[in-house]
Amino acid sequence: MKLELPRQTERFGSVQINDIQRVLLLDSAGDDDRGQTGVSSVPRKSIHEIESKMAIVIPVKDEKINVLEGVLGAIPSECLVIVVSNSSREPVDMFRTELDMVEQHVHFTKREVWIVHQTDPGIGKALKNTHYKEILDAEGSVRDGKGEGMVIGMLLAKAAGKEYVAFVDADNYFPGAVHEYVSVYAAAFHLARSPYAMVRISWASKPKIQDGSLYFSKWGRISAVNNMYLNKLISSHTGFDTEIVKTANSGDHAMTMKLAEMLDFRQAFGIETYEIIDILEKFGGVLKPTNSKPMADGVEIFQMETLDPHFHEDKGEEHLGQMLADSLLAIMGSPLCTETLQKEVEAELPEEFEKREKSIGSFIRVNTEAFLQRIIKSGSIFMFG
Repeated sequence: MKLELPRQTERFGSVQINDIQRVLLLDSAGDDDRGQTGVSSVPRKSIHEIESKMAIVIPVKDEKINVLEGVLGAIPSECLVIVVSNSSREPVDMFRTELDMVEQHVHFTKREVWIVHQTDPGIGKALKNTHYKEILDAEGSVRDGKGEGMVIGMLLAKAAGKEYVAFVDADNYFPGAVHEYVSVYAAAFHLARSPYAMVRISWASKPKIQDGSLYFSKWGRISAVNNMYLNKLISSHTGFDTEIVKTANSGDHAMTMKLAEMLDFRQAFGIETYEIIDILEKFGGVLKPTNSKPMADGVEIFQMETLDPHFHEDKGEEHLGQMLADSLLAIMGSPLCTETLQKEVEAELPEEFEKREKSIGSFIRVNTEAFLQRIIKSGSIFMFG
């Protein structure tokens, strides 16, 4: 794979945010020539080696089963796939449909897939017994939220001994795009100089039907708003305007496990924006550092622009409004957010949506091996392959 080197880098304490790097060539078998002529070439061998150390987490909620099957088929066989479903169980048991599809997929592909339902009672009991209650509701079940499901995926990835954990959305209609995302994650980790690295996908475009024909828009409405306010948060401390963040709401992203262990997370749709905020809070030098190692090694954030467009399910205005509210609340609730910026963000909040502001903490203290053994014993996880 050939990648454009970043043309600009914003430094915020120990955090390095790289500007967009475009994928120039999807497949390149040549030698690694990183740092030369503004282009890095990452050999196939290096990509496959990193993919073998990576878990791909797919959060699912009532997606079309054919679309989910396409996403599964696009993920390289070297990767462990972890499906975390929050799909309905009645009147139609969508999780059972997903489970049957995964079992059939593995029968023909001979690859490894784990699948759980995040509200399974065994998951809640295992989390309670391993002293991680932040994602549980009053009844002891995992709350209904994307962030909560992503954390379960990270716990399982760590239990599997993976060095990298990545996420792909389950509603992507182009399987080839998913395959590109995973290759891009691996290529970026190959280029990273720090063990604390994050890769976030910036789609080439998001096609939509407009006036009877396809229109390839560059930015979604929610992304444009959240990118703007996240950049304003950075600018309020550096004193210089910036547009460096272009992936505030990237559901397709990846982290080294060493970085994932250090972060706190946020419930529901606020998790993707909050990951960047938490990195700035912990390692940006404005607030008191919580861990000296990432401060010394630095934290790298890569933003990679793909060749493939991102064509996904349109889930309606209510879904988009809740995404916007969750993300803006994550920005507004940060101690890095100045009083002036708080007022500006608050004015943008859609009042009719649920104000979810809960942090769900870090999972570093969780004994993931004990967690995995408990859910295996309770029958709460299905492990194929």
